[in-house]
Amino acid sequence: MTSFADLLVPVALLAVAFVLLLGLFNMVRGGSANRSQQLMRLRVLLQFLAIMLIMGVIWWKAA
Repeated sequence: MTSFADLLVPVALLAVAFVLLLGLFNMVRGGSANRSQQLMRLRVLLQFLAIMLIMGVIWWKAA
């Protein structure tokens, strides 16, 4: 049976990928540098949260 935490990990990874693609699209089309900076900061935050979530799930399953 899949737990709620197991469902959150793919959602977190998809969120990181989505923001990364938004940033790449903004850069390719020559968008605002300020927007690129905001997307980069959001991506870094989402990556941090995804890593913390993954580590938490690993710790929870090992206990």
